[in-house]
Amino acid sequence: MQNSRSKPCSCPSLKLREVASMYLTVVAAFLVILVVALQGSAPRESHFPYKVPLDPQGLLELSWNVSYPEQAVHFQLLVRELQFGLLFGMSDRGEMENADLAVLWSDGHNSYFGDAWSDAKGQLHMDSQQDYQLLGARRAPEGLYLLFRRAFSTCDPKDYLIEDGTVHLIYGILEKPVHSLQAINISALHGGLQRVQLLKPNISIPELPSDVKSMEITAPDVVIPSQETTYWCYMAELPEGFPKHHIIMYEPVVTAGNEALVHHMEVFQCAAEFDSFPHYNGPCDSKMKPDRLNYCRHVLAAWAMGAQAFYYPEEAGLAFGGPGSSRYLRLEIHYHNPLVFKGRRDSSGIRLYYTATLRPYDAGIMELGLVYSPVMAIPPGEDSFTLTGYCTDKCTQLALPAAGIRIFASQLHTHLAGREVVTVLSRDGRERQVVNADRHYSPHFQEIRMLKEVVAVFPGDELITTCTYNTEDRSRATVGGFGILEEMCVNYVHYYPQSQLELCKSAVDPGYLHRYFSLVNRFNDEEICMCPQVSVPQQFYSIPWNTFNRDVLKSLYGFAPISVHCNKSSAVRFP
Repeated sequence: MQNSRSKPCSCPSLKLREVASMYLTVVAAFLVILVVALQGSAPRESHFPYKVPLDPQGLLELSWNVSYPEQAVHFQLLVRELQFGLLFGMSDRGEMENADLAVLWSDGHNSYFGDAWSDAKGQLHMDSQQDYQLLGARRAPEGLYLLFRRAFSTCDPKDYLIEDGTVHLIYGILEKPVHSLQAINISALHGGLQRVQLLKPNISIPELPSDVKSMEITAPDVVIPSQETTYWCYMAELPEGFPKHHIIMYEPVVTAGNEALVHHMEVFQCAAEFDSFPHYNGPCDSKMKPDRLNYCRHVLAAWAMGAQAFYYPEEAGLAFGGPGSSRYLRLEIHYHNPLVFKGRRDSSGIRLYYTATLRPYDAGIMELGLVYSPVMAIPPGEDSFTLTGYCTDKCTQLALPAAGIRIFASQLHTHLAGREVVTVLSRDGRERQVVNADRHYSPHFQEIRMLKEVVAVFPGDELITTCTYNTEDRSRATVGGFGILEEMCVNYVHYYPQSQLELCKSAVDPGYLHRYFSLVNRFNDEEICMCPQVSVPQQFYSIPWNTFNRDVLKSLYGFAPISVHCNKSSAVRFP
């Protein structure tokens, strides 16, 4: 099975396990007859604070809560139009194969519920250990509610290990009765996937001050284009002479009925060096979009499907307004419309809560990881290739205040080949703490996540960000850069008090990369053009990717000296 399967944990002794396994197999063989005739009201919403639509039509709605003392997730699945059952579960990347599943099915007379798994061919098997525990089922006017529980980690090699970061949830709807679990053909099901962060941090929500105000940055009456993916841009502006305030919280505003279409949203502040920005309300990739909008890149707020409201710590807020701050904001909405609905209208966006009573500290955002440069590249056909960016001890020594900074949130970012991102804090040459890790990272699901615990970073500490990529579907090298088919490795960390350090990243020393090209040239029959006028990407594209050239590149990135960018917000480097 895959690396997401449960890792070793404290298990019963073997004899007891055999007995337990035999007992559970008997239970599984008889199955659990599910009584769905129970009438009654829906469970209280407050018990399940997190909610996400699973399918684009909103027929399946998942709510959940997390119990850290029990180390378990409680799920509530609302099925609006139940036919003959459904599959719900988790897998490494959202595949139906090698998946860990809870299955509800009907033979036309009785309904059954069980914990199952699918093999590499997609065949379903009843699990000998029933770890999806059915807690109840009830009918309500809006549909059938299923309640079940699942521990984060089980001692079952067939089970998915629920950990921090992104989880790929999968579902399938049974449209015909089936006489047994094995008779279900998962490839023929109407199904799909939804990405969420299941293990939300258990942090207390700060009280809002009495003078809090709110403003909505929403795109007015957009007709969602009838295509699968749209990025929509809308320009908004703050009132003339708007003084400095602190943003202390924000939340999504999603038009009712469009919950399954609004995938994620971000509000960016524009660069202060321009006095004005043109109005715009249209697709972000349109030729009609004014170029100046590309200078609106400073993130004020970011939300993704399944995320709750975002709160700043009581002692800090994100400054906006006042001198040296642009009045212009750009809202970007990602619509995901796989069923290609036509004529849907939307006025979604983000509601900012702000106060004129400034908190003790301004919050800041710092970029960690790799410099956007083609010197960092991934060969084609790699299933797992890692690149690492360093925010070095020299940079933090020079740029951070003596009392250090506190990181409270983080947003990980790569382009399409990214599969895993991890940032660790190192002190005195030893790894001390994981700042943020997403082992099932998806470039299609990026949100600012509040950390379970605040991370203190002091001058002389090192922040190391490692990204893992998959380029199995590519035939030429993927270089670093801004293009969607180029790659990035970034962690935007949110911290306080704000310092002058805005970017702390690295890349391999270009001189050592030049030596790599010379070496490859010497050992290869094909000539790689290394004339000065040939760009680094072109040199990478001309390399024949045999094992030797791949291994030497890995070694180069592992051991060669690095070039460090330790930049102030003005893009000027610290000396």
